Amino acid sequence: MSEEKIRGVLAPLLTPFDDDLAIATDLYVEHAQRLLDQGCGGLVPFGTTGEALSVGIDERIVAISSLIEGGVDPARMMPGAGVSNLADTARLSRACLDLGCNAVLVLPPFYFKAVSDAGLYEYFARLVDAIGDDARIVLYHIPPIAIVGISPELAARLHADFPQQIVGIKDSSGDWDNTCALLEIEGLTVYPGSELTLLEAMKLGAPGCISATANVNAAAISEVASAFLSGNTERAEKLHGPVREFRLRLQDYAPIPAQKRLIALASGDDRWANVRPPLLPMPAAEGRDLAGKLQRDFRFDIKL
Repeated sequence: MSEEKIRGVLAPLLTPFDDDLAIATDLYVEHAQRLLDQGCGGLVPFGTTGEALSVGIDERIVAISSLIEGGVDPARMMPGAGVSNLADTARLSRACLDLGCNAVLVLPPFYFKAVSDAGLYEYFARLVDAIGDDARIVLYHIPPIAIVGISPELAARLHADFPQQIVGIKDSSGDWDNTCALLEIEGLTVYPGSELTLLEAMKLGAPGCISATANVNAAAISEVASAFLSGNTERAEKLHGPVREFRLRLQDYAPIPAQKRLIALASGDDRWANVRPPLLPMPAAEGRDLAGKLQRDFRFDIKL
């Protein structure tokens, strides 16, 4: 298990399914390697984009193991390990860390709403104890979906009390002021949950971002981060504009079915369009229309 933070663009992997909705391991490994080859600094299996809460704990462990067996360096992975109870989250987190993963991305317990920071603190403190001293947890703040969030005050307290175990946070709030507040917490690694604020966040100390659209636009987003990390801020700013516009265009569609359909069309493998209920696949005709608009407006073609 590496103690180095992952820099650049991290892709929250889409999870491909066979027609019987079992995980399509061949596509999964191929997709992961492709994104790394296109410049992603790391991978986040089983985040929101990976339909994590539609995938069982044992399924996740087997799939992550398949990535490692397929040649993906576990030190470049930060799997989503959060479910809505302590025991399963601890078991999944421990399994991922034992496989050598860099860290685990953990949601707050989200079933009970309007819980206090004190209650959430108790949950994460007990999670650290259950995983062990070598825990490396990146908190996952996504209130638009989970409703239950992690305030900057709570994140600061957890990092202060468990500096070696609570090491970072992914901020998918969409609230730039919140991201700025998190970036002010000394020693806490902060990943914005979108490339929209990638440069602004990196200028304030973020190592990169976790971007859902990296599944289809990895090379372009990674080039922005790489230019900045190499000191070429002017080039990074020039490249960032089209990347932002692409993200905003794709946000007009259901992101998981849309990206899966785009990959299905580009690869010729219809399995890529499969999603698990309650999500529904994007119709092929709608996908072709979207692909045509992206090609027309952005000269966009998925690189396979």
